[in-house]
Amino acid sequence: MKNRSELRESIVRILYQILIYEETKNSYDLSSLIQEEIKVKNEFVTDCVTGILNHRKEIETLANQYLVDWEMKRLSKVDQGILSLGIYELLYTDTPSIVAINEAVELSKKYSEEKVSSMINAVLDSIFHDEEKKAE
Repeated sequence: MKNRSELRESIVRILYQILIYEETKNSYDLSSLIQEEIKVKNEFVTDCVTGILNHRKEIETLANQYLVDWEMKRLSKVDQGILSLGIYELLYTDTPSIVAINEAVELSKKYSEEKVSSMINAVLDSIFHDEEKKAE
């Protein structure tokens, strides 16, 4: 059984595949993609992937507000997946904010350049602090 960090990695791989399918205008079956990636049904993975897809517009809009001199579409597909997952976990799940941010940064350290990890950290940290202010 995979731990949460490994499941997050699977989520990013699934999101990456979806972005490739969409870019090449190929259809896909979401359940099959998830099943191929994780083999065993997992609510966390299914909820995150479907949640990210359902809130894609809000997530992308928010990311673009915080990305300095960048926009979501210009990031690599892997980085888009990592940032989407981080934002989704911050806003739509009960994952502790520090965990959501750290997990996204760790994934980006594994799959991206250092400057991208720093950027993802900065974006998620800013979103977290701004959301916290709104809640006050």
